Amino acid sequence: MLQGQRRQTWKRKAAALTIAAALIASPIGQVSALDAPITSGTSYVILYLNNQEAFLNGEQVTLDSPATVKNGRTYVPVKFLGDAFGMKVEWQESTRTIVMETPSHEILLDTVNKFAWVNGIQFPFDDVAMLKNGRLLIKLTWLSDYMGATYTYNHELRRVDVLYVNKPEGNYDPDQNNSKPVAKFAFGKPTYRIGEPVKYINLSYDPDAEGVRMEWEGNEEVFFKAGTYPVTLTVTDQKGNKSKSYTRHLVIEDEIYMNEVEYPIYTKPIGGYIATDWKTLYAHYFNLPDLAKTVTEDKSRTLLLSDSPETFTETGILYQDVINGKGRLYADHLNGTGSKVGFAIMATNKTDKPVKILTTNKGEVFPSIYAHLIGSEAMVDFLAYDAKTETMTIPPGETFVYKQFPDFYPGQGVNLMYDVETDGEVQFTFATADTVSKNMLDMTKLPFTGHIRGTFQIAGFDWKVDLSANGLKKPTKLVIGDGKIDPFQMGYDPQRGEEATLWGNYGTVYRIHSDKPQKMAIMILAKGGPFKGPFKINGELVKVPASGVLTAFDGMIMLHKTTGKEDSLDIEFSPPAGSAFPINLIFYPLDDRAL
Repeated sequence: MLQGQRRQTWKRKAAALTIAAALIASPIGQVSALDAPITSGTSYVILYLNNQEAFLNGEQVTLDSPATVKNGRTYVPVKFLGDAFGMKVEWQESTRTIVMETPSHEILLDTVNKFAWVNGIQFPFDDVAMLKNGRLLIKLTWLSDYMGATYTYNHELRRVDVLYVNKPEGNYDPDQNNSKPVAKFAFGKPTYRIGEPVKYINLSYDPDAEGVRMEWEGNEEVFFKAGTYPVTLTVTDQKGNKSKSYTRHLVIEDEIYMNEVEYPIYTKPIGGYIATDWKTLYAHYFNLPDLAKTVTEDKSRTLLLSDSPETFTETGILYQDVINGKGRLYADHLNGTGSKVGFAIMATNKTDKPVKILTTNKGEVFPSIYAHLIGSEAMVDFLAYDAKTETMTIPPGETFVYKQFPDFYPGQGVNLMYDVETDGEVQFTFATADTVSKNMLDMTKLPFTGHIRGTFQIAGFDWKVDLSANGLKKPTKLVIGDGKIDPFQMGYDPQRGEEATLWGNYGTVYRIHSDKPQKMAIMILAKGGPFKGPFKINGELVKVPASGVLTAFDGMIMLHKTTGKEDSLDIEFSPPAGSAFPINLIFYPLDDRAL
């Protein structure tokens, strides 16, 4: 008994698998329901009993399974008729069922339990369907009613003629006094190449002139493998009515237009991220050749840099030294005392005659807890060069407050940079106290804690590079702030009586110049760690990134693109406090594929 049950179960499963194979392998592939046109027409099928030759709309076809007669009933191949009339017929492996959708009915044939269902009403399977040579056939008199088809049978010719009128679906819903929208689109051209941007032309509309919301599937902006890809669009109107899904097939030819590395470089706008992984960074960007440069050091200013202790835990003098002539004052500090404190730069004239201080440029920011923000915004302010010239005259032996900042609250920091010119020696003192006053000069000088502090005879660097068509033959990099290719400046810290290193060359300005630059993309790679700061390119400030910070894990940011028609390229940059170095500027030549 048990063996017989197993035999029957095996037979049922085998039959179901055969049906699935037959459905999938069906040679007929007419217009599907998804691609049905708005207008209608008539489909005409001629079948001959027990003959694989048939006709569809006048064209001869060969059937996988012919029509047949059993017990005086005519049975027809359901997959063939479904495809011919644009109706869904599919095998569902998980339940061993065949599902067919007609304009008004859903038919489900359960091959395991031997039942047929029409819109939830059950019929015995053997009354409406049969298996012949592992192929599924359905009784024509039963199926035609649900399909909305008519048929005639010629006994002499043993021929069945099936006629089906493809009725257009009504678009208007009287209950809502509204029509469904229509989804439709086209491609910009018939075929595209590998790595070529695809243009999708939306042709959707709503008969009620309402706006529609689009839902796409498969509409990638570019494809990097040849093949045929389905793209589907569905639209929804303002009342929630959804269109039929509209599908077209996009053909990608086996011809390379751009590869995956080139594509974002050509297509990303300025400020756009070029996302990539470590493997790509190492393979294509970390080991690029270095761009040759001619370096001229601008030593016209004396730089006083106060950054140690960067986070002060007690009040006192942070740094102190003198300037006579052109100078630059730079400070970056964070309040770690746990209390509100004042911060100021004091100017002392120790000569026997009045001394004038002329401030020609400034970069400053209100106290903030965000280290990257204060460093970036101070450099934006400085590179804008829109500060009004300020003059201060200090009598002999007097001390004036040169600059006083709003009170620092715990955790807040500040970054500043001032260009000054004096006509005599002036002592500048960076100090913090509970109350800003001349008494700050009598406070204790705070100890060095490892950050940058010292006096350096440097204002910046002029780098001349050749980015012309003759000079830039392939992608190259320009390294800023690594201490090797771009050496750090040396100076002296009088408070500890030791030589000082200007790590990162903070407080300086880089000026990069090229005559007749060719068409290219310029990208920034934050190789050393988190970065946030501005660049000034041909007079225009560009903030990198527009928000947040950039790391190597984020990839690169498109900094600028040249057209090849500019007379020159000029880049100005000053290392922002809070950012890590080195950074790499990537210069990538572009050809006529640039969009």
